[in-house]
Amino acid sequence: MSTPASEVEARAAIVAAMRRLDATGLNRGASGNLSLRFGEAMLITPSAVAPADLTPDLVARVDLADPDGVWEGPRRPSTEWRFHRDILAARPDVNAVVHTHSPYATVLAIARRPIPAVHYMIAGFGGPSIRCSGYATFGTEDLSREALAALDGRNGCLLANHGAITVAPTLARALWLAVELETLAFQYHQALAIGDPVILSDVEITQAAAKFADYGAK
Repeated sequence: MSTPASEVEARAAIVAAMRRLDATGLNRGASGNLSLRFGEAMLITPSAVAPADLTPDLVARVDLADPDGVWEGPRRPSTEWRFHRDILAARPDVNAVVHTHSPYATVLAIARRPIPAVHYMIAGFGGPSIRCSGYATFGTEDLSREALAALDGRNGCLLANHGAITVAPTLARALWLAVELETLAFQYHQALAIGDPVILSDVEITQAAAKFADYGAK
């Protein structure tokens, strides 16, 4: 899934990505949302539309510089448009934002447990942990601030009592990270059920991180 060259391709890529998230169980029903930077705007999934019913023309367009989230399209953008816009505005390295309610990541978010370095794959997220944000009501500026703080220096985070976010330069990479985050959440959950997981050191994660520039989806 390369970087879309046109808005038509970008809208089609968003529809395909949402259907993939649904098919893999990372989202269910109309939960979750994603956005893609396109020029000075973002294209974002509409509110309360199930992936099976999503079509490219329903994807909303929001000006990244507009503080009020003025949008274009037949349907309102996702209720989470604020954190999508604020992440894209604050992170020039990010072009795609994926938000899921994937089962194990959400379980840990409900428990407000960050994911420590239980597996070297965590290095793909930019540090030795995947943080859990503080809680804030969905769709609010408070949640946006919490998400930005949890994502500082990271490519993914948990949202307390809510779900998860992954970010990347491309949609393909953000989707790959969403799968990896849910996998790490599952592994950590299972390890906790056995007993005390052994946590890798910062040095070991730094060594793994050096190999991640060319690893995984681009």
